[in-house]
Amino acid sequence: QVQLVESGGGLVQAGGSLRLSCAASGRTFSSGRMGWFRQAPGKEREFVAAIGGSAGITDYADSVKGRFTISRDIARNTAYLQMNSLKPEDTAVYYCAARLRPLGPYDYWGQGTQVTISS
Repeated sequence: QVQLVESGGGLVQAGGSLRLSCAASGRTFSSGRMGWFRQAPGKEREFVAAIGGSAGITDYADSVKGRFTISRDIARNTAYLQMNSLKPEDTAVYYCAARLRPLGPYDYWGQGTQVTISS
Protein backbone atom coordinates (compact mmCIF):
# COMPACT_ATOMS: atom_id res chain seq x y z
CA GLN A 1 0.00 0.00 0.00
CA VAL A 2 1.45 3.33 -1.07
CA GLN A 3 1.29 6.23 1.33
CA LEU A 4 2.46 9.80 0.99
CA VAL A 5 2.67 11.71 4.24
CA GLU A 6 3.25 15.46 4.20
CA SER A 7 4.60 17.47 7.09
CA GLY A 8 6.04 20.88 7.78
CA GLY A 9 3.09 23.14 7.21
CA GLY A 10 2.22 25.95 9.58
CA LEU A 11 1.68 29.65 10.09
CA VAL A 12 4.42 32.13 9.25
CA GLN A 13 4.65 35.83 8.49
CA ALA A 14 5.13 37.14 5.00
CA GLY A 15 8.77 36.97 4.02
CA GLY A 16 9.36 33.89 6.12
CA SER A 17 10.25 30.35 5.18
CA LEU A 18 8.89 26.85 5.57
CA ARG A 19 10.09 23.44 4.45
CA LEU A 20 7.57 20.79 3.56
CA SER A 21 8.41 17.10 3.53
CA CYS A 22 6.69 14.24 1.74
CA ALA A 23 7.63 10.78 2.94
CA ALA A 24 6.64 7.97 0.59
CA SER A 25 6.20 4.36 1.59
CA GLY A 26 5.17 1.24 -0.25
CA ARG A 27 6.85 2.11 -3.56
CA THR A 28 9.89 4.01 -4.71
CA PHE A 29 9.54 6.89 -7.15
CA SER A 30 13.15 7.43 -8.23
CA SER A 31 12.27 6.64 -11.84
CA GLY A 32 8.97 8.46 -11.75
CA ARG A 33 8.10 11.86 -10.45
CA MET A 34 7.14 13.51 -7.20
CA GLY A 35 5.42 16.83 -7.12
CA TRP A 36 3.72 19.45 -5.00
CA PHE A 37 0.35 20.99 -5.69
CA ARG A 38 -1.67 23.49 -3.70
CA GLN A 39 -5.27 24.53 -3.33
CA ALA A 40 -6.37 27.83 -1.86
CA PRO A 41 -9.93 28.39 -0.59
CA GLY A 42 -12.32 28.86 -3.48
CA LYS A 43 -9.67 28.06 -6.07
CA GLU A 44 -8.74 25.04 -8.12
CA ARG A 45 -5.77 22.92 -7.24
CA GLU A 46 -2.65 24.14 -9.01
CA PHE A 47 0.78 22.76 -9.79
CA VAL A 48 3.66 24.11 -7.71
CA ALA A 49 6.79 22.05 -8.42
CA ALA A 50 7.98 18.59 -9.40
CA ILE A 51 11.14 16.53 -9.52
CA GLY A 52 11.88 13.26 -11.20
CA GLY A 53 13.96 10.99 -13.36
CA SER A 54 17.46 9.78 -12.73
CA ALA A 55 18.79 13.30 -13.23
CA GLY A 56 16.33 14.83 -10.80
CA ILE A 57 14.93 17.27 -13.32
CA THR A 58 12.83 19.97 -11.69
CA ASP A 59 9.92 22.05 -12.86
CA TYR A 60 8.23 25.02 -11.21
CA ALA A 61 5.15 27.13 -11.57
CA ASP A 62 6.00 30.67 -12.62
CA SER A 63 4.49 32.01 -9.40
CA VAL A 64 7.08 30.26 -7.23
CA LYS A 65 10.21 30.31 -9.40
CA GLY A 66 13.13 31.78 -7.53
CA ARG A 67 11.39 31.38 -4.17
CA PHE A 68 10.66 27.66 -3.87
CA THR A 69 13.07 24.76 -4.30
CA ILE A 70 12.06 21.14 -4.68
CA SER A 71 14.51 18.39 -3.80
CA ARG A 72 14.51 14.73 -2.94
CA ASP A 73 16.36 12.16 -0.90
CA ILE A 74 16.11 8.92 -2.87
CA ALA A 75 17.45 6.82 -0.01
CA ARG A 76 14.72 8.15 2.26
CA ASN A 77 12.09 8.11 -0.53
CA THR A 78 11.26 11.65 0.51
CA ALA A 79 10.66 14.88 -1.37
CA TYR A 80 11.03 18.35 0.07
CA LEU A 81 9.74 21.78 -0.80
CA GLN A 82 11.78 24.66 0.59
CA MET A 83 9.65 27.78 0.48
CA ASN A 84 11.31 31.16 0.96
CA SER A 85 10.07 34.73 0.70
CA LEU A 86 6.57 33.54 1.39
CA LYS A 87 3.63 35.72 0.44
CA PRO A 88 0.04 35.78 1.70
CA GLU A 89 -1.03 34.44 -1.71
CA ASP A 90 0.96 31.27 -1.00
CA THR A 91 -1.62 30.38 1.64
CA ALA A 92 -3.15 27.04 0.69
CA VAL A 93 -3.31 23.36 1.47
CA TYR A 94 -0.23 21.80 -0.07
CA TYR A 95 -0.45 18.28 -1.44
CA CYS A 96 2.30 15.87 -2.32
CA ALA A 97 1.78 13.65 -5.36
CA ALA A 98 3.76 10.87 -6.99
CA ARG A 99 3.72 8.72 -10.06
CA LEU A 100 5.77 5.71 -11.07
CA ARG A 101 6.20 6.72 -14.72
CA PRO A 102 8.04 9.79 -16.05
CA LEU A 103 4.88 11.00 -17.80
CA GLY A 104 1.17 10.79 -17.22
CA PRO A 105 -1.17 11.52 -14.34
CA TYR A 106 -0.10 11.33 -10.74
CA ASP A 107 -1.09 8.02 -9.20
CA TYR A 108 -0.82 8.80 -5.52
CA TRP A 109 -1.69 11.78 -3.34
CA GLY A 110 -1.05 12.77 0.24
CA GLN A 111 -3.59 14.13 2.66
CA GLY A 112 -2.32 17.69 2.48
CA THR A 113 -0.73 20.12 4.91
CA GLN A 114 -1.95 23.64 5.62
CA VAL A 115 0.34 26.58 4.92
CA THR A 116 -0.85 29.97 6.13
CA ILE A 117 1.06 33.19 5.48
CA SER A 118 0.07 36.25 7.47
CA SER A 119 0.61 39.75 6.14
